[in-house]
Amino acid sequence: MTAADLKRTPLHDAHEALGARLVPFAGYAMPVQYAGIKKEHAAVRERAGLFDVSHMGELFLEGPEALAVADRLVTNDVASLEVGQALYTVCCNEGGTILDDLIVYRLGDEKVLIVCNASNRGKIGPHVAEHAEGHCRFEDASDDTVLLALQGPEAVAIMRAAGAADALVDLGFFRVAQGEVAGVSCTIARTGYTGEDGFELFCANADGPALWNALLEKGAPHGITPVGLGARDTLRLEAKLCLYGNDIDETTNPYEAGLGWVVKLDRGDFVGKAALQKVKAEGVDRKLVGFEMVERGIARHGYPIVAVEGTEGADAGAKLGEVTSGSPAPTLGKNIGLGYVPKALAKRGTRLGIEIRGKVAEAKIVKTPFYKRAK
Repeated sequence: MTAADLKRTPLHDAHEALGARLVPFAGYAMPVQYAGIKKEHAAVRERAGLFDVSHMGELFLEGPEALAVADRLVTNDVASLEVGQALYTVCCNEGGTILDDLIVYRLGDEKVLIVCNASNRGKIGPHVAEHAEGHCRFEDASDDTVLLALQGPEAVAIMRAAGAADALVDLGFFRVAQGEVAGVSCTIARTGYTGEDGFELFCANADGPALWNALLEKGAPHGITPVGLGARDTLRLEAKLCLYGNDIDETTNPYEAGLGWVVKLDRGDFVGKAALQKVKAEGVDRKLVGFEMVERGIARHGYPIVAVEGTEGADAGAKLGEVTSGSPAPTLGKNIGLGYVPKALAKRGTRLGIEIRGKVAEAKIVKTPFYKRAK
């Protein structure tokens, strides 16, 4: 795909004006950084950052059976949602492996919004549409929707400065409401992908640039900065938030990925339930673990995880798995990563080796999330 073939979000011109470095991502030209990944990462942890995530998918279900359709598609209990509430979940195939991870928002008595990953929109959209057929209305509004993420400890103050009503600013975690911010009609959710407090704001394409500019203007006294995909990745990794295509995909099930908490087997039928009941009963062979590097080196996606001297039940150099995500952790001053290892080795303190360009650097399994914000 050439640069000319890439889609552009409605904020493309704004990113260019801010000097963003644009890269191909999920078929879009997206900003990977503006001032630099470390600076942008620190801004979100310490003040606030504003992200354009308009490449994400927005799928709507509407009608008397909308809630039931969404409930059957995912592992978590959508039917229990109150109007104005959201949940994190995964969507599985009949084999119990993960098609995508999603956030499902109940916008009304008969209206549901499903937000999927940009890279999976071509798969999840038709999947949801197929299940909705004959039961409720389906709309893929992704191409008509701007999605901004305002994240960081100053997010609340910036929302107030942008004119958001108290009811919006005071939304509870994983709650959603309709309202105006900076005079723009939005759907506002207290959700995010950074490990920090914050909001995600959905609006019409035509209103996206005005909302983006207003939040940057009103946020300037609070130290806001635009943030690209580079810092989004380091922020989510520190918080151990899975990235689809790296840490989870159609070869992984929720239990081995540490997402068993979003699988509710004690409710009605859903796609993949029988397979997941079997996994739960029999247990998993491997687990997703977090590790930090003990020796110098940065673990990257795809690097082999190997046994080292003293690794229980494995000869030194034997391959145990692969790194699914890895990078420096700017907040922690360490190099960290995620990867799947045999269940017997998935204990805190276990020593591992990461093969980096033919040499093995030692790492150890640690407690996750690597970073957790103070309440």
